[in-house]
Amino acid sequence: MSAHTHAQHHDHPAGDTTSRAFAIGVALNLAFAFIEAAFGWYANSLSLLADAGHNFSDVIGLLMAWGALTLAKRVPSERFTYGLRSSTIMAATTNSMLLLIAVGGISWEALHRFAAPAAVSEMTMVWVAATGVAINGTTALMLMKGRDHDLNLRGAYWHMVADAAVSVGVVLAGLGMLWTGWLWLDPAISLVIAAVIFAGTWGMLKASLRLSLQAVPDGIDVNEVSLFLQYFPQVCEVHDLHIWGMSTTEVAMTVHLVMPQGHPGDAFLHQLAEELNRRFHITHATFQVELGEDGVVCRLAPPDVV
Repeated sequence: MSAHTHAQHHDHPAGDTTSRAFAIGVALNLAFAFIEAAFGWYANSLSLLADAGHNFSDVIGLLMAWGALTLAKRVPSERFTYGLRSSTIMAATTNSMLLLIAVGGISWEALHRFAAPAAVSEMTMVWVAATGVAINGTTALMLMKGRDHDLNLRGAYWHMVADAAVSVGVVLAGLGMLWTGWLWLDPAISLVIAAVIFAGTWGMLKASLRLSLQAVPDGIDVNEVSLFLQYFPQVCEVHDLHIWGMSTTEVAMTVHLVMPQGHPGDAFLHQLAEELNRRFHITHATFQVELGEDGVVCRLAPPDVV
């Protein structure tokens, strides 16, 4: 006997608000990336060009995250029985990889610039970067809602926060060169930008790769879930417990419950699913009820069998 139940309250941000935030963020950052690149070329500032490249990669990331969230709302079909929810995991993984490639390019060019420092237009750097602080800060505020429960939104939010912080660094580098004449500050800030991108991206890459391999999502302890299920007096054994992320916001679980007294009824299973959602944010639970009859051993009971 098996039973399937699905908790109804998901931790989704309001769709219209999120889509509007992405649309505004993409428009602002795309326009600013081109403007920053043009002024970076004019001012001969590698840090501005590096930040422009980072902003453009963030536009790609925002578009991917936005598109994945849209695809995740598609209803299941005969071929995609879970819908397209896992597209959010693919988007987070791809976005992380693109950012790491950008880190390598920025670092390589900065090291070359150290060997041959070039004069820059300091005030151009300062004013353009100050504009970046305002734009990235505004975008981050719009993406703040929902970041705690969605890897995609969290990645987009922290990228915008990091961009704002990096732009502050460019402002300081421009002022520092204006006051001291130290041309090495420009490539030095570029390396700081690369380090900030790497630090913010590495954790997201690891989390998204784990989700793509159907690992247990962060924040859920399998042993705690097993102990919770065994707490009920009707349950004498728990085995074949699997927990994985269907998307960056939804968690699925399957488990075999040995219940000698027989099927506990739909009300019990519904309440159990609600408790799993409330305690562990597991939104899609499927239970197989077994009686534990003598001589009948579930072939999936050993922990090393899948």
